[in-house]
Amino acid sequence: QVQLVESGGGLVQAGGSLRLSCAASGSRVTIAAMGWYRQAPGKQRELVAANTRGGTTTYADPVKGRFTISRDNAQNTVYLQMNSLKPEDTAVYYCYAGPRIGAPGYWGQGTQVTVSS
Repeated sequence: QVQLVESGGGLVQAGGSLRLSCAASGSRVTIAAMGWYRQAPGKQRELVAANTRGGTTTYADPVKGRFTISRDNAQNTVYLQMNSLKPEDTAVYYCYAGPRIGAPGYWGQGTQVTVSS
């Protein structure tokens, strides 16, 4: 079993920055993929950014050039640096860990990110 603990959400003005962290613990299984999803009110959960253990990264088009995902494999921790935030980035952000993006895996409890205009 894997537990994911997220931190770093909050309220920020448009144009500001936030950094999310997600630490995985509880299992010695090597985690192949870690990433971030988000869900805004009334919308489906969507992929924001993902990182494989080998270093391949994927970004959703709306965040390219503004968000950066990074990973510490030794600590099983993934980070999301969010710059130039926009009100449309407002959502609950969820950390994911599993064999590959899109496959069943583990989820964090979610952290709220609110960007005011």
